[in-house]
Amino acid sequence: QVQLTESGGASVQAGESLRLTCTASGDGVNFGWFRQYPGQKREGVAIIGYTDTTLYADSVKGRFTISRGSARTIIHLQMDNLRPEDTALYYCAAGWSVSLERRYFNYWGQGTQVTVSS
Repeated sequence: QVQLTESGGASVQAGESLRLTCTASGDGVNFGWFRQYPGQKREGVAIIGYTDTTLYADSVKGRFTISRGSARTIIHLQMDNLRPEDTALYYCAAGWSVSLERRYFNYWGQGTQVTVSS
């Protein structure tokens, strides 16, 4: 069982930056950030594997960076040059594959809201 807690969501203007933080209760798994638009399924944004391999959705490549913090169980999502279409509820997840598909992740946080205004 892995417990996940997200923080850092906020309302910002287009072009600004935010950093989301996920604190996990354990390691030994792959971590990811997903986002969900109202009425839609969660989509993978960025993944970091147990060996620190990273994977990004095409829509965020070059703008978002996933990394580990001072401890391996702290996972950051640095989001730069934010766009209105990045507005969503962002979830931290833990699972067994370096994949953007949510079916490989079985532990989820409660989510943190990111709102980007034009």
